[in-house]
Amino acid sequence: MTKPKPPVVTAEAPAATPAASDVEATTSFEANIRELGGIVERLERGDLPLEASLELFEQGIRLARDAQARLDRAEKRVEQLLGFDDEGAPIMEPMDPE
Repeated sequence: MTKPKPPVVTAEAPAATPAASDVEATTSFEANIRELGGIVERLERGDLPLEASLELFEQGIRLARDAQARLDRAEKRVEQLLGFDDEGAPIMEPMDPE
């Protein structure tokens, strides 16, 4: 009986990447940052084929844009919470649930 051959292993190919809105809906800010860090490490190794590098770069850009959008929304919420009118009373505005 012959032993089955192991699969041929090539350079890591990036996983399929969901749209930015899908990424945001399913992962946390912290998870996105960790994933972005992993992408940077893989790209910095320089051992991936060009197409795989481009796909990872695109995925990284989507994650970075999502992270920035989340930070922008958080900053806006903080500004809303810390806002005061001319008389020193807190400004109470309903916050967008995003």
